[in-house]
Amino acid sequence: MKAAPSPPVSTAHVKAVRGFNRFYTQRIGVLAPYLGSEFSLTEVRVLYELAHRDQPTATELGRDLALDAGYLSRILRRFEVKGWMERTASPADARQSLLRLTDAGYQVFAPLQQRSRDEAAALLTPLAAPAQQTLTDALATVQRLLEPAAASAASPGVLLRDPQPGDMGWVVQQHGEVYAREYGWNSAFEALVADIVAGYLRKHQPDWERCWIAELEGQRVGSVFVVRKSPTVAQLRMLILTPQARGRGLGALLTDECIAFARSKGYKKMVLWTNSCLGSARDIYARRGFQLIRSEPYTGFGKELIGETWALRL
Repeated sequence: MKAAPSPPVSTAHVKAVRGFNRFYTQRIGVLAPYLGSEFSLTEVRVLYELAHRDQPTATELGRDLALDAGYLSRILRRFEVKGWMERTASPADARQSLLRLTDAGYQVFAPLQQRSRDEAAALLTPLAAPAQQTLTDALATVQRLLEPAAASAASPGVLLRDPQPGDMGWVVQQHGEVYAREYGWNSAFEALVADIVAGYLRKHQPDWERCWIAELEGQRVGSVFVVRKSPTVAQLRMLILTPQARGRGLGALLTDECIAFARSKGYKKMVLWTNSCLGSARDIYARRGFQLIRSEPYTGFGKELIGETWALRL
């Protein structure tokens, strides 16, 4: 059976789409150097993908961004010459290279990401809360109608939001359950997290501290905190993801939010404490330029562990 033919497109609809394209490209500054930087919009998008993907290949980037292979190759070569990106051989295919941002690359990308957030916030700020919701719902509708598969892959129901009543209890519960199940830690760890959360609630400084709750398709799946350790030092705490949320880049996204927030508040350094057995988290931190500055063995949570302190100059 043949598919039904597409309905004719009216001249008025074509004119409306073109008019909106002209309006929006001018409004977000696409025709000028993007975000007031030395980069084009395409280059910033490639940087974004490198920062949020786990070692993609050039083939994957070109396919997903619909970029000409030669054009993408020139962008990647420039990034490599600048020291912002490096390649390693793919163990699965010797013809392919795995791409990753270097520490210098993350330092270049982070202020661009914050500037993009600031510009998006500036567009929304004049609107009342109901109008902001109307606008974001309309944007989601546009994406869903024009390319359903891409909309689903690019934003699979992920939401980062401020905490609501009940969320802090969930944070404590998840730490207790996940670390007991995956690492065999006892209830002393859950008690430690409960103390940290209680302190955050009692002494929260909203101008200097922040918590994000990650939702996936309406369900809580992760959290992270930034707390004020001193006037110049921020501390990243309690990054956690539920098992079903892993492998989607959410840990990296939550960490990037923390770094961007700390920079926007003028902190000079960000520190965190973790354990040597938490390989995935350590990899996220290392990729963003955190340096291991101290490690020491200790007995805690029913295990013999190695505690680690990491720091990032902002």
